[in-house]
Amino acid sequence: MKRPKILVCNDDGIYGPGLPALIAAMKKVGTVTVSVPDHERSADSHSLTLHKPIRIHNRGDGVYTLNGSPADCARFGVLEILKGKVDLVVSGINRGYNLGEDVIYSGTVAAAMEATLLKIDAIAFSMDPDGSKDWKGAGLFAQRLAKQVLSKKLPKGVCLNVNFPANGGKPYKAGMPAKLGRRIYGTDVTRRSDPRGLEYYWLAGRQVTGVDEPGTDVGVVSKGKVSVTPLKIDSTDVDMLQDLSSWAL
Repeated sequence: MKRPKILVCNDDGIYGPGLPALIAAMKKVGTVTVSVPDHERSADSHSLTLHKPIRIHNRGDGVYTLNGSPADCARFGVLEILKGKVDLVVSGINRGYNLGEDVIYSGTVAAAMEATLLKIDAIAFSMDPDGSKDWKGAGLFAQRLAKQVLSKKLPKGVCLNVNFPANGGKPYKAGMPAKLGRRIYGTDVTRRSDPRGLEYYWLAGRQVTGVDEPGTDVGVVSKGKVSVTPLKIDSTDVDMLQDLSSWAL
């Protein structure tokens, strides 16, 4: 039987701590090619590089790095490196959650969404930032889910977003379907001065928290379970679309 072709992407870059576990897991499922940024590109969102050349570096053994965004990595991995011959794109395993509104900013999710735009099934995987012992277990779960996606296929315009809680190195037995929850971000902007007296700013602030609501990805991982959320490309608010029909537009 022909082995499926799997493209692995991420936003943590070639040295991302969750990348080796995802590669190892996917090699049990199919033939793996890796297309990742040459350095960390977290929170790049769904950006594409339009104003500078994209350079692809072949590192051997099916591993490629790009000087582009995670979405670039998915796009060039599919269209240029593998010439469209891809059965599944997996992104991650990200160091840190991508829950709720995180998916707007996430380069990990963007790589999966870019594959979805290219009509290829895709899954994004993310891990509790304190789950450094759990990469292997997350990889095994990713392997099981990848096999199901390859067998069942996803609906058109849909990818899966998976989040792993820290689990103390124990196996992840099952996932729970969940909708997006709510994340709470700090609003502080830190202003500092460099040795020459010029101002600069940091957006980094207090740790992002979440609202523990049943049935949401935030609620699921807070209970120590793996959340699995289907995300749609079409983000139209249908109810508001109806309301707009009564506006004087």
